[in-house]
Amino acid sequence: MRLGQYDHIYQLTFLPKTFPVNCYLVEEEKELTLVDAALPYSHKGILKTASQIGKPISRIVLTHAHDDHVGALDALKQALPDAEVFISERDARLLAGDKSLDPNEPQTPIKGGVPKSLKTRADTLLTDGDQIGSLTAVMASGHTPGSMAFLDERTRALIGGDTFQTRGGIAVAGKMKPTFPFPALGTWDKATAIESARKLLDLKPSLLAIGHGTVLTNPLSRMEQAIEEAEKNLVSV
Repeated sequence: MRLGQYDHIYQLTFLPKTFPVNCYLVEEEKELTLVDAALPYSHKGILKTASQIGKPISRIVLTHAHDDHVGALDALKQALPDAEVFISERDARLLAGDKSLDPNEPQTPIKGGVPKSLKTRADTLLTDGDQIGSLTAVMASGHTPGSMAFLDERTRALIGGDTFQTRGGIAVAGKMKPTFPFPALGTWDKATAIESARKLLDLKPSLLAIGHGTVLTNPLSRMEQAIEEAEKNLVSV
């Protein structure tokens, strides 16, 4: 595991050289919020890092319900029975293994690995604008129907799940990067993902922290570039 710190946010990266999977500990005054639960074995590194910081994990917030973002959820909930689990109202269905679509959604099959035997369910279902400690929930559909990003109101740092990737080059969800194609292969609806990327750009984040790849500081120009590339690719397809 590799650990990085950016003000109040700690990035934990598992399999950093081959298939980097990130989750984040967000430090509050007396506690920690974990954003995403990475891979099944990641609970050990997450709990060790929290112990080193010296504050308890009181919340587990999920950007979306793909396997590489919820992998350690059951183990973490067993170790932290009082920790409150959050996910978007829409992706709560994916967390339960339900890949059905609503009539008003693009009728493209949901892609990517979805849990089949996860026992933990969310305690709180999130909608756009909800507050979780210092984080504001931002609906950012596209990679999955209920994907969310989380904006730290103290610093304007944005934790974006798989709305963007930086491994293999910055890209909006759905835009293929040959050296790291997995986020694109797991994206549900490209057009919706681009709309959400624009929404996140409009937040003018000071930092972009995502599920796969390095953290970007002062990310606006690179986010804009990635959106333009995704839009051109969508038109040419």
